[in-house]
Amino acid sequence: MTQTAVAPAPAQEDGAEAIINSLIANARTAMDIFEAADQAAADEAVTALAWAIYEPARAKELAEVAVADTGLGNVESKITKNTRKTFGCLRDLMRVKSVGIIEELPEKGLVKYAKPVGVVAAVAPSTNPAATPVNKAMMAVKGRNAVIVAPSPAGLSTTTKTVNYMRAELKKVGAPEDLVQVLPSPVNKALTQELMNQADLVVVTGSQNNVKRAYSSGTPAIGVGAGNVPVIIDTTADLADAANKIMMSKCFDNSTSCSSENSITILDAVYDDAIQALKDAGGYLCTPEDKKKIEETLWVDGHLNRHVIAKDPDVFAETCGLPEEAKSAKFFMVEDENAAGKDHPFSDEKLSLALTVYRATDFAAAKAHVQNVLDFVGMGHSVGIHTKDTDHARELAEELRVVRVLVNQAHTFGNGGSFDNGLSFTLSMGCGTWAGNSITENLNYKNFLNITHLVTTIPEDKPSEDALFGAYWGKHGK
Repeated sequence: MTQTAVAPAPAQEDGAEAIINSLIANARTAMDIFEAADQAAADEAVTALAWAIYEPARAKELAEVAVADTGLGNVESKITKNTRKTFGCLRDLMRVKSVGIIEELPEKGLVKYAKPVGVVAAVAPSTNPAATPVNKAMMAVKGRNAVIVAPSPAGLSTTTKTVNYMRAELKKVGAPEDLVQVLPSPVNKALTQELMNQADLVVVTGSQNNVKRAYSSGTPAIGVGAGNVPVIIDTTADLADAANKIMMSKCFDNSTSCSSENSITILDAVYDDAIQALKDAGGYLCTPEDKKKIEETLWVDGHLNRHVIAKDPDVFAETCGLPEEAKSAKFFMVEDENAAGKDHPFSDEKLSLALTVYRATDFAAAKAHVQNVLDFVGMGHSVGIHTKDTDHARELAEELRVVRVLVNQAHTFGNGGSFDNGLSFTLSMGCGTWAGNSITENLNYKNFLNITHLVTTIPEDKPSEDALFGAYWGKHGK
């Protein structure tokens, strides 16, 4: 029988420090054993972790438990997330080196050696209590690190099952089970904070409160920013294609993803036709009365209503008191004025099937508006555009304060890596200093490596003063 992932909790008076001391000690012992692993052994362990959730019966079970425990999303989408993200991440990891010499640059006299970063504290969100722990564990173990997962309280049961499956697969291939552990029940802020304090690296996906706590822990930390994705429908867009992709992306897992479209900004010239295309794709266009009902239901005392977020469309419509015809829709379009901020709640992240719709006079206005939305919530995260005008896509990339610009894609499926784009598969997207993050890339295996540089001499590479200063001197004098 596989050893359980939940270590027996010390006596209550020992507190969080004693619990984390024990877990950290287990992790370091496992790392000492795994230190001698070559690339093949590391890759086999990573594959074992992937199979822990990719195996069809487990993918389904973990999806069902996640929805039952958290009340967020839907089973079919979570099965897809458990398998697609894991498969894509495994593809990425099997193509790279992470043990020993990983790069040689003889022209520079450099040889690079990969080393573990240590024990990783992996904070997981309630929206992805199975897929995110596996995703992070795969990246961590690729670099021969150990990982301790800190689940959300709502996702504890799902995450614990997931970690137990990962441990069973590690045992099967002869790797130390304690390379992957999970915090014991009851999970609380004190326990998670102590883990952050004692780990060698903290990687946080989830609430911005957890991200801030990680940054203030004194431990090197990687956090990700909040999502609130705005998408532009340009005048040259294939409207039917755009509408279908927006529908698939918006509806996936009932909009739990940080990459789900939260608003669309439609150019005036195609506004009516785009709205019709979105209706044809399953969207319901709300009346002003519907909009008021949604606003009053979706937010309670300024906070999102857990009885509405990430719910199936018929539940959303029923809870909000929408007309009977709305109950058969797939998502709900709410037209709003082109403004963003606290006085305009529909410009915020909604974690629901409500999709804010804006109308822009031209591309310049659309571009300015999506930046305003991101400046309110979602700084640095991402933006999408449906267009045939590559200059417009490049203009967004050149001018907006954003890490990712997705062109003609279903945002949820493309932003965290896809088989038809070049982004790394991940469930954690860095948003740069715009969001207070240290990375501007999709979290990947490189974030879990220390690199040693072997430096040897090369023929001197020292240009003349004139080569470096000549142009300056010529223009400004000495």
